[in-house]
Amino acid sequence: MLNTKLKYWSACLLTGILLTGCSSWGVSPWERDLLAKQAMAINSSPMDQAIDEHIYFSKEASSGGKSFAGGGCGCN
Repeated sequence: MLNTKLKYWSACLLTGILLTGCSSWGVSPWERDLLAKQAMAINSSPMDQAIDEHIYFSKEASSGGKSFAGGGCGCN
């Protein structure tokens, strides 16, 4: 009986700790200025991305660059 109660309260305590562990996720107001910088953008250098896409698209036997799987030779 005592062992069962101890397991129950231990499980409740562990669940409570795990649920409150993620409560501080998110961006704080003082961190938003850093995330708004150009270097933090998903595409921080549009010219480099355009060059990379052109290279992937221009490879021999490729069809569509990064967005398509396989090549034109049928050897997926």
